[in-house]
Amino acid sequence: MLRKPKQFHGRVRPRRPRRTGCGTGRAHAPRNEVRDGAVVVEVAPAATGPLDDPVRAALLGPHAHLAQRHGLAVRYEPDVSPFLAEPHGAAEWDDVAALVGDGRSVIPAFAPLDPPEPLEIGMFLPGVQMVGDAVVGRPDPEAVRLGPDDVPAMLALVARTRPGPFGSRTVEMGTYLGFVEDGVLIAMAGERLHPPGYTEISAVCTDAAHRGRGLATRLVLAVAAGIRARGEVPFLHAAADNTTAIRLYEHLGFRLRARPDFVALTVPSDVAARA
Repeated sequence: MLRKPKQFHGRVRPRRPRRTGCGTGRAHAPRNEVRDGAVVVEVAPAATGPLDDPVRAALLGPHAHLAQRHGLAVRYEPDVSPFLAEPHGAAEWDDVAALVGDGRSVIPAFAPLDPPEPLEIGMFLPGVQMVGDAVVGRPDPEAVRLGPDDVPAMLALVARTRPGPFGSRTVEMGTYLGFVEDGVLIAMAGERLHPPGYTEISAVCTDAAHRGRGLATRLVLAVAAGIRARGEVPFLHAAADNTTAIRLYEHLGFRLRARPDFVALTVPSDVAARA
Protein backbone atom coordinates (compact mmCIF):
# COMPACT_ATOMS: atom_id res chain seq x y z
CA MET A 1 0.00 0.00 0.00
CA LEU A 2 1.99 2.97 -1.26
CA ARG A 3 0.54 6.39 -0.75
CA LYS A 4 0.98 9.30 -3.15
CA PRO A 5 4.62 10.42 -2.89
CA LYS A 6 6.17 13.82 -2.84
CA GLN A 7 7.29 14.98 -6.26
CA PHE A 8 10.78 16.15 -7.14
CA HIS A 9 11.53 17.54 -10.57
CA GLY A 10 14.78 18.19 -12.36
CA ARG A 11 18.12 17.13 -10.94
CA VAL A 12 17.66 18.47 -7.42
CA ARG A 13 17.86 15.35 -5.32
CA PRO A 14 16.25 14.91 -1.90
CA ARG A 15 18.44 14.17 1.05
CA ARG A 16 19.77 10.63 1.09
CA PRO A 17 18.19 8.45 3.79
CA ARG A 18 19.84 5.34 5.07
CA ARG A 19 19.27 2.11 3.15
CA THR A 20 19.36 -1.30 4.72
CA GLY A 21 19.08 -4.77 3.39
CA CYS A 22 17.64 -4.66 -0.11
CA GLY A 23 20.12 -5.28 -2.88
CA THR A 24 23.14 -4.52 -0.76
CA GLY A 25 23.71 -7.58 1.37
CA ARG A 26 24.44 -5.23 4.27
CA ALA A 27 22.81 -6.07 7.57
CA HIS A 28 21.80 -4.09 10.62
CA ALA A 29 21.00 -5.08 14.17
CA PRO A 30 17.39 -5.92 15.04
CA ARG A 31 15.60 -3.27 17.05
CA ASN A 32 12.20 -1.85 17.92
CA GLU A 33 11.25 1.55 16.61
CA VAL A 34 8.25 3.68 17.56
CA ARG A 35 6.86 6.08 14.95
CA ASP A 36 3.61 7.99 15.46
CA GLY A 37 2.24 5.26 17.68
CA ALA A 38 3.11 2.39 15.34
CA VAL A 39 5.66 -0.07 16.64
CA VAL A 40 7.69 -1.73 13.91
CA VAL A 41 9.48 -4.83 15.17
CA GLU A 42 12.49 -5.74 13.08
CA VAL A 43 13.63 -9.29 12.62
CA ALA A 44 17.18 -10.41 12.12
CA PRO A 45 18.17 -9.52 8.54
CA ALA A 46 17.97 -12.37 6.08
CA ALA A 47 20.83 -13.43 3.87
CA THR A 48 20.89 -11.97 0.37
CA GLY A 49 18.10 -13.57 -1.60
CA PRO A 50 15.04 -12.93 -3.78
CA LEU A 51 13.59 -10.24 -1.53
CA ASP A 52 16.77 -8.16 -1.82
CA ASP A 53 16.07 -7.66 -5.53
CA PRO A 54 12.48 -8.85 -5.97
CA VAL A 55 11.83 -7.20 -9.32
CA ARG A 56 14.79 -8.88 -11.01
CA ALA A 57 14.09 -12.18 -9.27
CA ALA A 58 10.49 -12.10 -10.49
CA LEU A 59 11.31 -11.04 -14.05
CA LEU A 60 13.96 -13.73 -14.41
CA GLY A 61 11.65 -16.30 -12.83
CA PRO A 62 7.86 -16.64 -12.52
CA HIS A 63 7.15 -13.35 -14.31
CA ALA A 64 9.53 -13.85 -17.23
CA HIS A 65 6.54 -13.79 -19.60
CA LEU A 66 5.78 -10.22 -18.46
CA ALA A 67 9.35 -8.94 -18.94
CA GLN A 68 10.59 -6.38 -21.43
CA ARG A 69 14.33 -6.20 -22.13
CA HIS A 70 16.96 -4.11 -23.84
CA GLY A 71 20.52 -5.34 -23.49
CA LEU A 72 21.10 -5.92 -19.78
CA ALA A 73 18.14 -3.85 -18.59
CA VAL A 74 14.87 -5.60 -17.76
CA ARG A 75 11.52 -4.21 -16.68
CA TYR A 76 7.86 -5.15 -16.63
CA GLU A 77 5.86 -4.36 -19.72
CA PRO A 78 4.67 -0.77 -19.15
CA ASP A 79 0.94 -1.52 -18.98
CA VAL A 80 1.63 -4.27 -16.43
CA SER A 81 3.83 -2.39 -13.94
CA PRO A 82 6.29 0.54 -13.86
CA PHE A 83 8.95 -1.48 -12.03
CA LEU A 84 12.47 -1.91 -13.41
CA ALA A 85 15.09 -4.30 -12.08
CA GLU A 86 17.70 -2.21 -10.28
CA PRO A 87 20.68 -1.82 -12.64
CA HIS A 88 23.85 -3.49 -11.41
CA GLY A 89 26.46 -1.58 -13.35
CA ALA A 90 27.26 1.19 -15.80
CA ALA A 91 26.53 -0.95 -18.85
CA GLU A 92 23.06 -1.83 -17.57
CA TRP A 93 22.31 1.81 -16.74
CA ASP A 94 23.23 2.65 -20.34
CA ASP A 95 20.53 0.25 -21.53
CA VAL A 96 17.86 1.79 -19.30
CA ALA A 97 17.27 4.88 -21.46
CA ALA A 98 16.62 2.83 -24.57
CA LEU A 99 14.36 0.45 -22.68
CA VAL A 100 12.27 3.14 -20.99
CA GLY A 101 11.92 5.52 -23.95
CA ASP A 102 11.59 9.24 -24.60
CA GLY A 103 10.39 11.26 -21.66
CA ARG A 104 8.97 8.24 -19.83
CA SER A 105 9.38 7.20 -16.22
CA VAL A 106 10.22 3.93 -14.51
CA ILE A 107 10.57 2.83 -10.88
CA PRO A 108 13.75 0.86 -10.13
CA ALA A 109 12.83 -0.71 -6.80
CA PHE A 110 15.41 -0.10 -4.09
CA ALA A 111 17.50 2.04 -6.44
CA PRO A 112 20.16 4.45 -5.16
CA LEU A 113 19.19 8.11 -4.97
CA ASP A 114 22.12 9.08 -7.20
CA PRO A 115 21.44 7.54 -10.62
CA PRO A 116 23.96 8.45 -13.31
CA GLU A 117 23.45 11.73 -15.11
CA PRO A 118 21.34 12.82 -16.80
CA LEU A 119 18.55 10.58 -15.48
CA GLU A 120 16.17 12.66 -13.39
CA ILE A 121 14.39 11.82 -10.15
CA GLY A 122 10.67 12.51 -10.46
CA MET A 123 9.53 10.80 -7.24
CA PHE A 124 11.06 9.77 -3.95
CA LEU A 125 9.24 7.59 -1.43
CA PRO A 126 10.82 5.97 1.66
CA GLY A 127 9.20 2.61 2.22
CA VAL A 128 9.20 -0.55 4.28
CA GLN A 129 9.33 -4.16 3.16
CA MET A 130 7.47 -6.57 5.44
CA VAL A 131 7.54 -10.35 5.26
CA GLY A 132 4.78 -12.64 6.46
CA ASP A 133 6.66 -15.80 7.32
CA ALA A 134 4.32 -16.19 10.32
CA VAL A 135 1.16 -15.32 8.38
CA VAL A 136 -1.10 -18.30 7.68
CA GLY A 137 -3.94 -16.58 5.86
CA ARG A 138 -7.65 -17.31 5.81
CA PRO A 139 -9.84 -17.94 2.74
CA ASP A 140 -12.92 -15.72 2.48
CA PRO A 141 -15.95 -17.21 0.72
CA GLU A 142 -17.41 -13.76 0.08
CA ALA A 143 -14.35 -12.50 -1.79
CA VAL A 144 -14.73 -12.75 -5.58
CA ARG A 145 -11.93 -13.50 -8.02
CA LEU A 146 -11.26 -10.50 -10.28
CA GLY A 147 -10.13 -10.87 -13.87
CA PRO A 148 -9.67 -8.95 -17.13
CA ASP A 149 -13.39 -8.15 -17.39
CA ASP A 150 -13.17 -6.40 -14.02
CA VAL A 151 -10.28 -4.10 -14.98
CA PRO A 152 -12.47 -0.99 -15.53
CA ALA A 153 -13.96 -1.39 -12.05
CA MET A 154 -10.51 -2.03 -10.57
CA LEU A 155 -9.05 1.06 -12.23
CA ALA A 156 -11.99 3.12 -10.97
CA LEU A 157 -11.40 1.92 -7.41
CA VAL A 158 -7.68 2.65 -7.75
CA ALA A 159 -8.48 6.17 -8.96
CA ARG A 160 -10.63 6.75 -5.87
CA THR A 161 -8.22 5.26 -3.33
CA ARG A 162 -4.71 5.68 -4.85
CA PRO A 163 -3.07 2.54 -3.38
CA GLY A 164 -0.09 2.72 -5.76
CA PRO A 165 0.79 1.89 -9.37
CA PHE A 166 -1.90 -0.11 -11.14
CA GLY A 167 -2.25 -0.45 -14.89
CA SER A 168 -4.56 -1.99 -17.42
CA ARG A 169 -2.70 -5.34 -17.27
CA THR A 170 -1.60 -5.42 -13.62
CA VAL A 171 -4.25 -8.06 -13.03
CA GLU A 172 -2.05 -10.47 -15.04
CA MET A 173 0.57 -10.46 -12.28
CA GLY A 174 -1.41 -12.80 -10.04
CA THR A 175 -4.66 -13.43 -8.19
CA TYR A 176 -6.84 -10.44 -7.32
CA LEU A 177 -9.78 -10.67 -4.94
CA GLY A 178 -12.45 -8.13 -4.14
CA PHE A 179 -15.76 -7.38 -2.47
CA VAL A 180 -18.65 -6.22 -4.63
CA GLU A 181 -21.81 -4.60 -3.26
CA ASP A 182 -24.76 -3.50 -5.39
CA GLY A 183 -22.68 -4.15 -8.47
CA VAL A 184 -19.82 -1.87 -7.35
CA LEU A 185 -16.30 -3.00 -6.45
CA ILE A 186 -15.70 -1.53 -2.98
CA ALA A 187 -12.44 -3.20 -1.90
CA MET A 188 -9.67 -5.33 -3.37
CA ALA A 189 -6.21 -6.77 -2.87
CA GLY A 190 -4.00 -8.98 -4.99
CA GLU A 191 -0.62 -10.33 -5.98
CA ARG A 192 2.12 -8.27 -7.61
CA LEU A 193 5.84 -9.14 -7.53
CA HIS A 194 6.53 -12.88 -7.63
CA PRO A 195 10.16 -13.71 -6.87
CA PRO A 196 10.77 -17.44 -6.45
CA GLY A 197 9.30 -18.67 -3.18
CA TYR A 198 7.52 -15.41 -2.37
CA THR A 199 4.54 -13.39 -3.59
CA GLU A 200 3.89 -9.73 -2.84
CA ILE A 201 0.45 -8.61 -1.66
CA SER A 202 -0.42 -5.27 -3.22
CA ALA A 203 -3.24 -2.92 -4.33
CA VAL A 204 -4.87 -3.20 -0.90
CA CYS A 205 -7.60 -0.59 -1.04
CA THR A 206 -11.11 0.12 0.23
CA ASP A 207 -13.55 2.75 -0.95
CA ALA A 208 -13.78 5.54 1.64
CA ALA A 209 -17.49 4.93 2.18
CA HIS A 210 -16.83 1.34 3.28
CA ARG A 211 -13.79 1.70 5.54
CA GLY A 212 -13.87 0.54 9.14
CA ARG A 213 -15.52 -2.78 8.29
CA GLY A 214 -12.35 -4.90 8.25
CA LEU A 215 -12.52 -5.50 4.50
CA ALA A 216 -8.80 -4.90 3.94
CA THR A 217 -7.91 -7.37 6.70
CA ARG A 218 -10.15 -10.04 5.19
CA LEU A 219 -8.72 -9.54 1.72
CA VAL A 220 -5.07 -9.57 2.83
CA LEU A 221 -5.66 -12.82 4.70
CA ALA A 222 -7.55 -14.32 1.76
CA VAL A 223 -4.76 -13.47 -0.68
CA ALA A 224 -2.19 -14.74 1.82
CA ALA A 225 -4.07 -18.03 2.09
CA GLY A 226 -3.72 -18.57 -1.65
CA ILE A 227 -0.02 -17.78 -1.49
CA ARG A 228 0.48 -20.21 1.38
CA ALA A 229 -1.43 -22.89 -0.50
CA ARG A 230 1.31 -22.75 -3.16
CA GLY A 231 3.97 -23.21 -0.48
CA GLU A 232 5.15 -19.59 -0.78
CA VAL A 233 5.64 -16.75 1.70
CA PRO A 234 3.65 -13.51 1.43
CA PHE A 235 5.41 -10.16 1.66
CA LEU A 236 4.45 -6.57 0.97
CA HIS A 237 5.60 -2.98 0.79
CA ALA A 238 4.18 0.19 2.32
CA ALA A 239 5.12 3.83 2.55
CA ALA A 240 7.26 4.36 5.64
CA ASP A 241 4.92 7.05 6.94
CA ASN A 242 1.73 5.05 6.31
CA THR A 243 1.47 4.03 9.95
CA THR A 244 -2.17 2.93 9.62
CA ALA A 245 -1.26 0.29 7.05
CA ILE A 246 1.87 -0.74 8.97
CA ARG A 247 -0.14 -1.28 12.15
CA LEU A 248 -2.63 -3.43 10.23
CA TYR A 249 0.11 -5.57 8.69
CA GLU A 250 1.85 -6.00 12.04
CA HIS A 251 -1.44 -7.11 13.58
CA LEU A 252 -1.75 -9.75 10.85
CA GLY A 253 1.73 -11.10 11.58
CA PHE A 254 3.98 -9.29 9.08
CA ARG A 255 7.39 -8.15 10.29
CA LEU A 256 9.70 -5.47 8.98
CA ARG A 257 12.52 -6.90 6.86
CA ALA A 258 14.04 -3.83 5.19
CA ARG A 259 13.56 -0.13 4.45
CA PRO A 260 13.81 0.35 0.70
CA ASP A 261 13.61 3.70 -1.05
CA PHE A 262 11.35 3.90 -4.07
CA VAL A 263 12.30 6.42 -6.73
CA ALA A 264 10.84 7.14 -10.14
CA LEU A 265 13.40 7.98 -12.80
CA THR A 266 12.58 9.95 -15.93
CA VAL A 267 14.64 9.56 -19.08
CA PRO A 268 14.94 12.94 -20.82
CA SER A 269 13.94 12.76 -24.47
CA ASP A 270 17.33 13.77 -25.82
CA VAL A 271 19.04 11.01 -23.82
CA ALA A 272 16.68 8.33 -25.08
CA ALA A 273 17.25 9.53 -28.63
CA ARG A 274 21.00 9.05 -28.28
CA ALA A 275 20.73 5.60 -26.64
